[in-house]
Amino acid sequence: MRIALTALALAAIFAVSAGAQAAEARGFTAKDLVMLDRVSEVRTAPDGGSALFVVRRTDWEADRGRTSLWRVNLSPKPATPEPVPGIGEGVSSPRWSADGRWIYFLSSRSGSNQVWRAPSAGGTPQQVTRLPLGVEAYRLSNDGRTLVVGLSVIPDCDSLKCTSDRLAAAAVPSGRVYDRLFVRHWDTWADGTRNQLFALQIDPVVGAATGEPVALTAGLDADVPGRPFGGEDDFALTPDGKSVIFSAKIAGKTEAWSTNFDLFQVPVSGGTAPVNLTPGNPAADAAPVLSPDGRTLAWLAMKRPGFEADRNGIMVRDLATGRTRELAPNWPRSAEALRWSPDGRRLYAPAQDHGETRLFVFDARRGGIPFSAAGGGHVGDYDVSRTGLVYTLDSLTSPAQVWSADANGRKLTQLTRLNAERLASVDMGEPTQFSFTGWNGDTVYGYVVRPPGARPGQKFPVAFLIHGGPQGSFGNLWHYRWNAQTYTGRGYAVVMIDFHGSTGYGQDFTDAISRHWGDRPLEDLQKGWAAALQNFPWLDGDRACALGGSYGGYMVNWIAGKWNEPWKCLVNHSGLFDTRAMAYSTEELWFTEWENGGMPHDDPASYERFNPVNHVAAWNRPMLVIHGQKDYRVPLEQGLATFTALQRRGIESRFVTFPDENHWILKPQNSVQWHDEVMDWLDRWTAAPAR
Repeated sequence: MRIALTALALAAIFAVSAGAQAAEARGFTAKDLVMLDRVSEVRTAPDGGSALFVVRRTDWEADRGRTSLWRVNLSPKPATPEPVPGIGEGVSSPRWSADGRWIYFLSSRSGSNQVWRAPSAGGTPQQVTRLPLGVEAYRLSNDGRTLVVGLSVIPDCDSLKCTSDRLAAAAVPSGRVYDRLFVRHWDTWADGTRNQLFALQIDPVVGAATGEPVALTAGLDADVPGRPFGGEDDFALTPDGKSVIFSAKIAGKTEAWSTNFDLFQVPVSGGTAPVNLTPGNPAADAAPVLSPDGRTLAWLAMKRPGFEADRNGIMVRDLATGRTRELAPNWPRSAEALRWSPDGRRLYAPAQDHGETRLFVFDARRGGIPFSAAGGGHVGDYDVSRTGLVYTLDSLTSPAQVWSADANGRKLTQLTRLNAERLASVDMGEPTQFSFTGWNGDTVYGYVVRPPGARPGQKFPVAFLIHGGPQGSFGNLWHYRWNAQTYTGRGYAVVMIDFHGSTGYGQDFTDAISRHWGDRPLEDLQKGWAAALQNFPWLDGDRACALGGSYGGYMVNWIAGKWNEPWKCLVNHSGLFDTRAMAYSTEELWFTEWENGGMPHDDPASYERFNPVNHVAAWNRPMLVIHGQKDYRVPLEQGLATFTALQRRGIESRFVTFPDENHWILKPQNSVQWHDEVMDWLDRWTAAPAR
């Protein structure tokens, strides 16, 4: 069995800063995790001289995060980042005006999310919008005279105030009536609203929105931005400020099982129905971006309808001629958020690549295979200016920091060292990537993470983490729910396998899991576990527990009946118990239909082939079951059924539920409780010394 090993260096932010007092090293904890400052939304000034970013800090007592706006000067040389004075908390979506004179942002300081601006040179913030509804997302025209906002409105209302009044009124009687799906989505029941785009004119003297908002997507049976995770990337203003191009899925009766997003264009003056720009593609067209001269439109496009994890190709269209082509069609990766270079010659896009997420650079005119501009972990948000790149980078050993690079991804400079003081006394576990031969003779990758302070000959109990998706990855990234360091800090080694179905290894590798949830990935997990034990002697295979969430929770239920021998215990977070019942109760039906070849009444055998409920008689390992009550992706009943089966089988088990959480456990205090329950469960069943 072939093994390839690559050691990862510890990030520089964990070095004790000059003048700091050395402290006795300790392991990383869940409380450390939730209290970390988090950076996001980096945006560079038009001249490249400085960058903005958002910092989220945890208010433990209030059990929530609080965001603020920070700035770092980049030239003539990088300076110490500082909060932007006078902006306050509750800030998101920072953006520069095209001339660099103003900083725009969303703020809730007036009571609801509205657009504000502040002089970039310093000064008192000014409120730009005073709408009766909160702003979901916004775009500003280059001349600063037009603002396009996304608002959640009741479609049959003729004014924003109508929506505000009707949402505020108590519903008596309280019964809700539905004639089509979605009835609920992610963690929210449908309330009759739609996200729609509106254009507002900005007074150039005072900088405030004037006049009545102009409805741009009224009458369109679609959400713009999309729900539940849409934002400003769903729409773009043309550089001349005259029209908006947006991505939308027409709902009709098929919203819950269709992935057919199209691009539409509509003038900001209103009064004209949006024009569909991509009617020929029945799959997803999304994330439109326009070249700086406004002549070329680029966007992300999938090719297979009904499949949410298809490869994102990059499409480019000359708007004058309509000529459309795919950029780098032979590139095997799946692109994410697109950005143009200021000269319009290049396109940038992050993509997963063998356990990491790198930033790639494309020749927008000639195409061809792109080159990697930045990596060494997980590139998150990024921005491009005439002087280069600014981006966030995290890894298995470091939360995200802000970095800069030149336009080719060289001359890397770390700009922030947030959390350095908090983590100065923390020892991080050491990750190593390895590979082995998995299903079909393919090379499969994984990571092991060894606890800090290991002594020669020492063995560690193991947390075997199984990622969700299933089209996902546990790669070289900092995770705020499944973080390897919370386990190594408790004295556990971590093993993570990117089994067939994982992303970042080519679309054929990702496709291999569909209709094969229980065989091909299981073979990879089994072979990966054997390879890890063979090549890392500090793993104690006699004291190991398997853990997973979502699809990972499904796999925990599956191995409970099909491969329970290696495990002292199991942890199932929001996992599927009965795939047939799941198909009739989840909300995004396109997922379950694609993965199983239709609905259960179309192909019952497909659902039963890898259904954990059929193997409960073989369950015999202690299991912790955790589920959020607002989880509508994998409904609560799946977790309850798992726990019921365990109890009726007389198997040691525990059920933990969070009434205020969805598919993820997000609140700081809940997250710590989640980790405490998991770690206590692992401790309970792995405490016996190795035989």
